[in-house]
Amino acid sequence: MLIEVKVPQLSESVSEATLVSWHKKEGDAVSRDENLIDIETDKVVLETPAPADGVLVKIVKQGGDSVTSGELIAQIDTEAKAAAGAAAPAEKPAAAPAATAPAPATAAPTAAEGAASPAARKILAEKGIAADEVKGSGRGGRITKEDAVAAQPKSAPAAQVVDGERPEQRVPMTRLRARIAERLLQSKNENAILTTFNEVNMAPVMALRKQYGEKFEKAHGVRLGFMGFFVKAAVAALKKFPILNASVDGSDIVYHGYIDIGIAVGSPRGLVVPILRDADQMSIADIEKKIAEFGNKAKDGKLTMEELSGGTFSISNGGVFGSMLSTPIINPPQSAILGIHATKDRPVVENGQIVIRPINYLAMSYDHRIIDGREAVLGLVTMKEALEDPARLILDV
Repeated sequence: MLIEVKVPQLSESVSEATLVSWHKKEGDAVSRDENLIDIETDKVVLETPAPADGVLVKIVKQGGDSVTSGELIAQIDTEAKAAAGAAAPAEKPAAAPAATAPAPATAAPTAAEGAASPAARKILAEKGIAADEVKGSGRGGRITKEDAVAAQPKSAPAAQVVDGERPEQRVPMTRLRARIAERLLQSKNENAILTTFNEVNMAPVMALRKQYGEKFEKAHGVRLGFMGFFVKAAVAALKKFPILNASVDGSDIVYHGYIDIGIAVGSPRGLVVPILRDADQMSIADIEKKIAEFGNKAKDGKLTMEELSGGTFSISNGGVFGSMLSTPIINPPQSAILGIHATKDRPVVENGQIVIRPINYLAMSYDHRIIDGREAVLGLVTMKEALEDPARLILDV
């Protein structure tokens, strides 16, 4: 019986996807729910499980092909395995059926199937690197996730241009990278982007973390970081100035009655922005847990389409990489984004005296078409005041 393998249903915002690379070839035995191929969209990488046990008898679409929801990509014959087993004894003694063809498939898995962890296979597929090109550092030479992250293609998919001692490689963008480029250009071309800055004395937040960090981790099972405070401060500003949480739809301004904050996260595939749903209803512990979960999922390529869709405001933390100052680009259709930077000891003036304080420069880019300077500046001041006096976050003042 022939079973069709089709592209999973993609979200409404995704018109097409790209097949990365097949983990099986025609003629290979497959097991139900075994991942056959990864499918890359502009947001996530989806696994395509085998719908039944059998033999992969036909591959309709090859790695690198563009596909749409529900499109046929392969066929599995559920009866082919039994037919192969019946034919084998004709060439081998009847007393030794266990040594027929299926045995080598389990005894000697290919590098792509057996020498790499599932997370490593996904990362290598995203990079277009074959598992046999990577030297594993795990037990028995197994390729770990860290090996896959560090791996680089040995050769370019397209022509390599060599000019004496100055070689060049030309590689196609991944679908995610192409989508990032498209959205950034869209944001620059369609929004009237302006950025306002302020500086924040992080000493009060740092003192809270020092005083309660250990108790917080024991109570909630997650480390007390800075992002929980930044998110709560942003929520305070969005509540006070709802226009910062709004978006433009044609000639209309859409005011959202909820606060969904996107948190920019680096991943092996590029920048992704998973969403904290109803951030205004989350505690600092809830926020820290969710961000930690997003970070782990991003590394393993496990973020879902739903987790990456939507958002009314975004936060980008370049400080984790050492950034001192930047002008973040709005994530459309949102109208504002907060940029956080590295906290450094700097000389500041307090009460006429020069003192050293841990200072963080905040930058908020906003769409000047609907957000005036007053709301933008006062919104950032609200964030500054909340961080410099964290009691405001508890008292909601």
